[in-house]
Amino acid sequence: MERERVLGNLTSGDIFHAEGPEFPSLICIVVSVSENQIEARTVTNQAVFHFDRRTGVSMRRTSTCTIDSVIPLPIDIHNALLGLDRKFRLEHRPDRHKLTDEEKEALIFVADFYPKNRLPSE
Repeated sequence: MERERVLGNLTSGDIFHAEGPEFPSLICIVVSVSENQIEARTVTNQAVFHFDRRTGVSMRRTSTCTIDSVIPLPIDIHNALLGLDRKFRLEHRPDRHKLTDEEKEALIFVADFYPKNRLPSE
């Protein structure tokens, strides 16, 4: 029940982590939330996923991925990831996709942070 409660608290703009066999590490930002679904996109490649709001599972093609961490990030990391999302969403010139030092540090931080702060299993 704790997992369901925490997933139910996600709202637009929140950042979380998900993973699955074909998707080993997805840093996602919540785009919208309905009664039964969390729509999110990945920060780096802008792929859209639809997660069940109760279970945190998303079915994509023949594979699933599951929300495994929703712990809030430190503000500076959160803001760096929001900036990265904005860059990849709006910038159409690939030469401007080069990561800044701040963005690199944020990605390195979450690679360690999310595995240490996983949601409890169902």
